[in-house]
Formats: sequence, C-alpha cells, structure tokens
Amino acid sequence: MPEATFADRLKMSMEKQGLKQVDLVNAAAAQNVKLGKSHVSQYVSGKTVPRPEILHFLAKTLQVEEEWLRGNIKTSEVSGGKKMREFKKSSKLDDVLYDVRGPVVDEATKMEEDGTQILKLNIGNPAPFGFHTPDEVIYDMRRQLTQCEGYSPANGLFSARKAIMQYAQLKKIPNVTMDDIYTGNGVSELINLCMSALLDNGDEILIPSPDYPLWTACANLAGGKAVHYICDEQSEWYPDIDDIKKKITDRTKAIVIINPNNPTGSLYPKEILQQIVDVAREHQLIIFSDEIYDRLVMDGHEHISIASLAPDLFCVTYSGLSKSHMIAGFRIGWMILSGNKRIAADYIEGIKMLSNMRLCSNVPAQSVVQTALGGHQSVNDYVVPGGRLYEQREFIYNALTDIPGITCVKPKAAFYMFPKIDIEKFNITDDEKFALDLLRDKKILLIHGGGFNWKQPDHFRVVYLPRIEVLKEAARKITDFFSYYRQ
Repeated sequence: MPEATFADRLKMSMEKQGLKQVDLVNAAAAQNVKLGKSHVSQYVSGKTVPRPEILHFLAKTLQVEEEWLRGNIKTSEVSGGKKMREFKKSSKLDDVLYDVRGPVVDEATKMEEDGTQILKLNIGNPAPFGFHTPDEVIYDMRRQLTQCEGYSPANGLFSARKAIMQYAQLKKIPNVTMDDIYTGNGVSELINLCMSALLDNGDEILIPSPDYPLWTACANLAGGKAVHYICDEQSEWYPDIDDIKKKITDRTKAIVIINPNNPTGSLYPKEILQQIVDVAREHQLIIFSDEIYDRLVMDGHEHISIASLAPDLFCVTYSGLSKSHMIAGFRIGWMILSGNKRIAADYIEGIKMLSNMRLCSNVPAQSVVQTALGGHQSVNDYVVPGGRLYEQREFIYNALTDIPGITCVKPKAAFYMFPKIDIEKFNITDDEKFALDLLRDKKILLIHGGGFNWKQPDHFRVVYLPRIEVLKEAARKITDFFSYYRQ
C-alpha cells in the first residue's frame, strides 16, 4: 500500500479535529498568518504543498507532528498524526555486557531455528552433556514438594542454612551463624543483590580480568565502576598483586576474587590469597569471593576459602549446587557473611532489605541442600583420573595445544579453559568476529575473550563438559579452522 500523500495526511488531521477549510482560514487570520481559501483548497486537493511557515502553522493547529505532516515520518510510526512514543532501554545498561548469552549466541540461535545443529561450548550447563543430578537429591525433592508450596523465610529454609553453616565450618570460615547465610536463585541473583546494596554512583570495585562478566555487569548496573585488575597468564592466571595495588583509589570499596576461576580454571594457592587479604586489610576493603566451583578441583589440589584467612575483615563467600551437583536449572546458590560484621552492619541491613523484597528463593531447590551437602559427594568421582571431567580436560587441553598458534595454561579446577591465540599468525584483530566465523564455518559455539572483559582479541573460552567423542569432533573442526583462518 503506497504511503499517504501530504493531502491525505492533511485531510486525515482535519477530520480528526473536526475542522473544515474555512476553520483553518479563520484560525490563520486570528494569528496574523496569511492563508487564503484558495491556498487551503490547493493543499487539500494535492495540487501544491505549503511553505515551511504555513506547514508549521497547520501542524500546530491540527495538533500533529510537523515532520509527519511533511512526510518525513511514516504513518506507521505515528498515532493520530502524533509521533508514537518510543521506549528504549535504560542508559544504566550502556556499560552492561553479558556475552555468555550475547550476539554470538543470538546468531547461533538463528542458525538452529533454520535447522542447523550447533555444538555449544559456550556455557557451563552440565545437564545437556549427560551429567545428572544424584538420585538421592531427586528422591528427596519429590518427597518434600508438597511442603514447599509456600514462601520460606527470606534468607532461606532452616535446614538449608544449617547445612550451609556446617559446610562453612568445614571450610574454616570464621564467625558464621545461621543469620549470616542467605539462599538465592543461583549465585547470580545474590551478586546482583550485593552490588545493589553496596554501591553508590562512582564507587569503585576491583574485579578480575578476565572475569565472569556478571560481576562487572552488576557493578555497573548498580551505579558503581568496575575497575579490572589483571590476572597474569604467565603466572598460572593468578591475580597480579602489584596491579591490584595500583588500581586502588579512595573510592574503592571492595575486591572480587573468582576462585576457582571462570573462565581460566585457575585455582589460587594460599600464598596468593594471603597477599590479597593483606591488601584488603591495608585498604579496608570488603572481600567478595565467588567459589561456586570449589568442589570441582583436580590433581590433588585443595581449595581454600579466602574468608578463612581474614577473620578481621568483612567477607562474603558465594557457592551453590549448580555445578557441583549438576543442577544448574534448579537455581540454588548461597552467600555466607563472615568475619568482622560490625563494620558492615548498615550494609547488612541493606542486604536484608533487598532479600526481603524478593520474598524468598526457590523453595523446592532449598529443600535438597541438606541432602546434597551430606553423605557421598558424587562430584569427587568426576575429578580424579578416570573420571569424566578429568579425562575430558586432559583430552581437550592436549588437542588444543597441539594446534600451531594455540597455547593454554592447564586448568586445575572447574570445567573451562582459556586458550590463547597467536593473533599475529592468524591476523586476528576482532575476537568476536573470530567466534562468529568459527560458528558459521564449523557450527561450534564458544565465547571470545572479550566476553569476559579481557581487552586483547587473543583468547577464547572452551567448556569441556561434552564427552570425549564429541570433543574429538570439535577439536578436529577447530584444528581445521585454524589451518586456513586469517582475518
């Protein structure tokens, strides 16, 4: 259908206002605008269009957008001659990035909708790769479902918090009571809650680079400023303590560590953790420690909670069942407030307020925390030689580092690795384009390093949850891709 002419728009507007040609002439005379009957007749018949000053008068009198009457705005973009209100996302989202489900993933979704099969190595979601929840957890949830129909206390069920408190004791986290534990719909919700309760506009928080991007996103969304400190690839991806010290200002309120680390799979030794505690103590910083992968540690290493080294500081430690018990879809995480809570009393009141506002977290998922944390931990079978995660890590690490131009620090925990690309060899200047090109050529979805707030275009993250036979095919395709790829 052809777009309306000026005459069409004029007549439409006159009809809506109940005005005739003579009414326009009279209105013009009252405002000392030179407009005769013959002029209006010519406009209505489509023989001519008005001069700019007459157009302005007509738009104002008819209460329509001047640009619409002129024809610069399509009729579909207006309502009754007035430009339709356009709703845009908040400017608070301008600095928010979450490419784990970003543009590359959007492209993969479109390809799937067209019938293309995609191998997804982009997200740590165990269930699709054959990792199943322990049977006992499922049985106990079924038995308790009818008792989980109502809200729980805002900070969580007694049984869940009791089990988490006992777990904190095993981790040697000091000064923890039942009231210091909050359950959440995954750790993600609790990170958002904590950032919103803490940060005022312009407040700074130290976050690792590379990071799990939700931390940076939530800090920015809360009005704060995420300041990234470097994790050093040449030193097993450990935090660069000197860089941390350089980044601290009088606006710095806290430091975040992700240990075991996502995306690198690094596990921090006690010496590094103690140095971070020393810096936090010197500058009176809160320590936020994301430890969701603390039970996925390999090679005989031991995970140490940084809060156990900082009884005099205020620490918030995060963990949950999504990864260790392969129930990411159940959405059950928790945070533990420990150490010197007196200095954070007002902040804790803010946490309580936001916790109360969301009423409670998923009650059926809370009901199995006690079961999950007690007894045999099936995850231990995955992370030893012969176990799935261990063997899959061994395979994909060797396969990727056999590719000319690809190097990698071998991960010690979690189920990710963060290989480095020789960008000079492959002439790569845009790592998102690299991820898109790999997706389109080889139907493999992974996330580029920039998605984890890594500034150079020389890394990508691989999730090694698929079985070895699937990883073999993925490695073959990635190897072939790098044999010819140049940007």
